[in-house]
Amino acid sequence: MGETWFPPRDELQARKTALKRLELWLIAAAAIAPRLAVLVHERGHILTAFTDKSDDFAQTFVRHGTFGFIPGEPSAYTQPLYGFFLVPIYWIFGRTWWAVGGAQIVVATATAFLVYAIGARVLSRRAGTLAAVLATLNPYLVWHDVHLNREVLDQLVAAALILCTLIAAERRSTAWAVAVGICGGLAVLGNVRLALLPLVVAAYLVSRQGWSWAPVAVLAAAAIAVAPWVIRNRVEVGCFALTTDARALWKANNAQTYDLLASGKWIDDVKDPPGHPFPNPEEARDIYRQSGRKIHVDECANESYYQHKAWVYVRDHPDGKTKLGGQAVRMEWDPRTTASATDSGRGVIRSWAQPLYMSFLYALGLLGLAVVPRRFAALALAVLAYQTLAAIVFVGATRYRVATDFLIALLAAGALEWLLWRRRRAH
Repeated sequence: MGETWFPPRDELQARKTALKRLELWLIAAAAIAPRLAVLVHERGHILTAFTDKSDDFAQTFVRHGTFGFIPGEPSAYTQPLYGFFLVPIYWIFGRTWWAVGGAQIVVATATAFLVYAIGARVLSRRAGTLAAVLATLNPYLVWHDVHLNREVLDQLVAAALILCTLIAAERRSTAWAVAVGICGGLAVLGNVRLALLPLVVAAYLVSRQGWSWAPVAVLAAAAIAVAPWVIRNRVEVGCFALTTDARALWKANNAQTYDLLASGKWIDDVKDPPGHPFPNPEEARDIYRQSGRKIHVDECANESYYQHKAWVYVRDHPDGKTKLGGQAVRMEWDPRTTASATDSGRGVIRSWAQPLYMSFLYALGLLGLAVVPRRFAALALAVLAYQTLAAIVFVGATRYRVATDFLIALLAAGALEWLLWRRRRAH
């Protein structure tokens, strides 16, 4: 009777390493190749269209040392993370399409690798590869990631947050909980809509571990990460604030908003009320560009004014706010691309590829909720539910959802792996 032969352990390890390398190269190619093609195609528009106001902040900082719209006028009128990401790029390479696009392709690729790491941890390496490829080939992101928009960083930070949270829960590690908090703080600095996200992941750790120091570490580390920006705003702008752009909150919560969004317009089309404080920081920027005249804006008073108007609308028009909330949820989860101020999708990508892609992902993601490990399904649901609540408070749009679309891709990959397993069993 012949002996059964097994490859030596070293050979098995070498095969695993080679396969892992192949998986990572496949993910990198899926992330880089289509974005590079879009970048070259869009090179004439990268710096001129669909830009975030962080671009203005970064340019002013590099040229004049002021983080704001106008030299000598510090501002807190946007979240700082993306602006400070652009600063070293502009300082080292200049404000060029290839430098911005190249850096953001690197970020998108890093995000895909993190999605792979999450999938490999909670599902399998094959599912991780599939999830990373599905997530990075999102048609909207392939286009959007190379333009001057902060969501490219939001995705990276969100993926790092999820990975660190899973590790912290598995290892019951306070050190990893600190990493979760730092990622949570960075998420807030990238998008103020995520201000309560550290509480969500802290609650998740409590559900997994019971009461311990880990949730406290998450919240403390998040507060420490955010504190320098908030303190800077108190010293240089005049008030403690994550952002003084409460006008965006009011534009999402007033009597004009519903009809404008229903007609395909964006909240930037909302008209300011008569007698509003003039100018707001963006209007002051435009005056400076046109005439060189500097107008100091009291951003703290501006913030209070618009916060109050938003609150008054919600208080006095609960039916209108309920309608806006329902509209926001529909826009947030619509598989079609919904309009926004920096909506960079167009043509076939916007009209056909994106709806088909997201419909496919949604269907598989719903199945995935039933078959992936419960610990991951619970975390994914908690984060996606928070995103939905944030849309209800503010406004819904594709660009605000895409930062966590990788969670749906992971659920979809779990569903596909389960379907393949069922097929093998049937045969």
